[in-house]
Amino acid sequence: AIVDFFANGAEKPLQGRKMLVTAGPTHEPIDPVRYIANRSSGKQGYAIAAALADLGAEVTLVSGPTRLEAPRGVTRKSVESAKDMLAACEAALPVDGAIFAAAVADWRVETEADQKIKKRDGELPSLSLAENPDILATVSRLKSGRPALVVGFAAETETIIENGKAKLAKKGCDWIVANDVGNESGTFGGDDNQVFLLTNETVEDWPKQSKDAVAQTLATRVAQFFQGVDA
Repeated sequence: AIVDFFANGAEKPLQGRKMLVTAGPTHEPIDPVRYIANRSSGKQGYAIAAALADLGAEVTLVSGPTRLEAPRGVTRKSVESAKDMLAACEAALPVDGAIFAAAVADWRVETEADQKIKKRDGELPSLSLAENPDILATVSRLKSGRPALVVGFAAETETIIENGKAKLAKKGCDWIVANDVGNESGTFGGDDNQVFLLTNETVEDWPKQSKDAVAQTLATRVAQFFQGVDA
């Protein structure tokens, strides 16, 4: 627990540190009234931003569309699309650490329609998709100004650890928080989460707990990391 770990009096172990957190889904427009999205509520990312701020960090939260209130002491930048989110993240740099908890849409419509696509009997519209920018990989691979700690999230529905390890290697980040978002997990939109914290050397299996508790545990790990950096 944070209280136990910092019982030596270091109540604000992230004081002076700048942290970037992303949260929520992205909305990729099809036309002026429709978009591609996912079921992310943003609750986990918002909880992480709040937990880091509680430990003294200066936190910028880049958020996709959610119904959540901005955590106290956190600067929120609201965005819609993956392109918008990448631009906001790049504008927030440099930071000491970055945690990418947002569920960014992998694809967008290649060409957004200027007007609402009308429904026509017997005809289905054809949507050509393009790949969205990979925000986690982009920041992880920065040659200059890369955060000292880059953490990604892997939302998986099967072989959680294996897929999380593959993402860790592919993206070039330092840690991956892998969680089960299958139909039975209740993670998307729910208040609880069960995650694995993966590094290049270790796998930690955290018990199912509230998203606030997951956030506090992760914030503790982040503070421990920077304690080691300072040492």
